[in-house]
Amino acid sequence: MEEPQRGIRATYAESTITVYQAYSPEIGLPAVRQGRFPAAWKRDRMTWIKPSFLWMMYRCGWATKAGQETVLAIEITRDGFEWALRHACLSSYVRGLHPDLSTWQRQLKRAPARVQWDPERDLHLRPLTYRSLQLGLSGEAVKRYADEWTVAISDVTPLAREIHELVRRSELDAAATLLPKERPYPAGDELLATLRP
Repeated sequence: MEEPQRGIRATYAESTITVYQAYSPEIGLPAVRQGRFPAAWKRDRMTWIKPSFLWMMYRCGWATKAGQETVLAIEITRDGFEWALRHACLSSYVRGLHPDLSTWQRQLKRAPARVQWDPERDLHLRPLTYRSLQLGLSGEAVKRYADEWTVAISDVTPLAREIHELVRRSELDAAATLLPKERPYPAGDELLATLRP
């Protein structure tokens, strides 16, 4: 089955969805121990969450990039995730989707969340033909994310390293079996109606 050009693919359960972020050990390890983000985590800046494990691996270089050595799998409520999408604005102006540039600029300024579409990645972190959702949270959305939506935080850095080592040894089938099982997110079309270029 062909992947939709822009869709949400994620690991999810009845009431939660898993998103990924990468941090320095100083932020990531206390977050895992406490099950919430530590005081050093900055609430006053935009934070990007990624439902795609492989896109996270691309972004953090398999947990090798400075400041991104600890990869977290964060289970958040689906209600919270969907709230963010309903209150999100596309991160770039698209003629035809937005009435005009100034309307989009006003929406972007007010929106507590923004959506960006970036090419999904394969096991070699090469771009694929379809795109994955990145969800940026700021203001009210960051507070809700940290204080209300987060259900559990786990360290998936060892998994990232294990998969990366298999890829380096060209054992792609073995690597693929370890990937988190991502599938199309239900209600995605409705939630993305104003967020797809």
